[in-house]
Amino acid sequence: MNTVRTSTLANGIRVVTDRMASVQTASVGVWIGAGSRHEPAEINGVAHLLEHMAFKGTHRRTAPEIVREIEDVGGHINAYTSREQTAYYAKVLKDDTRLAFDILSDILQNSVFNPDELARERAVVLQEIGQANDTPDDIVFDCFQSTAFPDQPLGRPVLGTPEIVTGMSRDAIMNYMGRVYGGSQMVLSAVGAIDHDEIVGMATELFGDIAPNSDAASPPGAYRGGDYREKRDLEQVNLVLGFPSFSYHDDDFYAAAVFTSLFGGGMSSRLFQEIREKRGLAYSVYAFSSYYMDCGYFAIYAGTGDSDLAELTPALCDEIQGLSSSLDEYEVKRARNQLKAATLMGLESTSSRCEQIAQQMLIFGRSIPLSEQVELIDAVDVAAVAKVADRIFSGRPTLAAIGPVDSLMSYDDLCDRLAP
Repeated sequence: MNTVRTSTLANGIRVVTDRMASVQTASVGVWIGAGSRHEPAEINGVAHLLEHMAFKGTHRRTAPEIVREIEDVGGHINAYTSREQTAYYAKVLKDDTRLAFDILSDILQNSVFNPDELARERAVVLQEIGQANDTPDDIVFDCFQSTAFPDQPLGRPVLGTPEIVTGMSRDAIMNYMGRVYGGSQMVLSAVGAIDHDEIVGMATELFGDIAPNSDAASPPGAYRGGDYREKRDLEQVNLVLGFPSFSYHDDDFYAAAVFTSLFGGGMSSRLFQEIREKRGLAYSVYAFSSYYMDCGYFAIYAGTGDSDLAELTPALCDEIQGLSSSLDEYEVKRARNQLKAATLMGLESTSSRCEQIAQQMLIFGRSIPLSEQVELIDAVDVAAVAKVADRIFSGRPTLAAIGPVDSLMSYDDLCDRLAP
């Protein structure tokens, strides 16, 4: 039975809930359809810095009080910024649901952006950027993204750059917040021991004064691809090889998800079995897909030593080229089952479910019933996966690598090796 209910407030905020009668907790949050791709280049990183600053004091609460009030009742509160979304969320016992929403409402409407706190938080974000730059198996993904989507918002780092963050002003943060944090871009989600009508009442009272209008425009993503390699004195090369893929709204979205699982989504996947188990070329190797509202990409990550690098990339090319002609129903079925199991397991956690239905509202404009998701997954057959593989691997590759890269195949040789 579908237990999801939705309502829309007068200011455009969508409220989506899912009651789980068997639990004693509630996960709640506000998801905003704006992230780093909605920033002007000159304030890249403002969405992430704003997310930090929202917790640094309001007209009603100091920064310590925000966290203390939640932790005093045994709950927790957090936030994150991605390229297309920003989220603020909390998990509490059911009797403290109103407190959680009150705090979320407070930080989203009454933050003071104290200049001293801003100076401290800039320093914290600079440390975060420095930590990422010192972690090659982390920063290589940003290098891949900027190479796949050069000179455009989708290619810029979510954290921003040290130069821009250092000069980020209070006015820039407040102006960005005023521009994109409108009701039309917000989804309020609640899952667990909750009542939909009560949540709507809270939302109307606590969030009803938020202005409806929002300007979260972003230029269309344009995948271009290319080559990035950075020589560092490391034990391993961290490598990402990717191709243009699909948006959330593509007809092949579910087939692409099955394909990703089959090719590199687990220990039984082709990549893990061939690259690690049979050939011992990498300790960590997997495939993943990133979807956006208007585009996406499919990529492979591998970490390998200098002595195996020359063999790794040709081996990856062999797996890519031989895929669509060697698929069988057994492995497609296994990938479907893995995807369905992951979807079902996500329903057991109030936090995961809260995020899932909020994102569905932002992306698709509705909550997608589990039965519909399962039906779409079950409809993926060998032909659908082969079609997806052909669509993806016909695109221009993107290669990003950090480490001892001297023996890495040249980009031109890679393109030649992958040519039909």
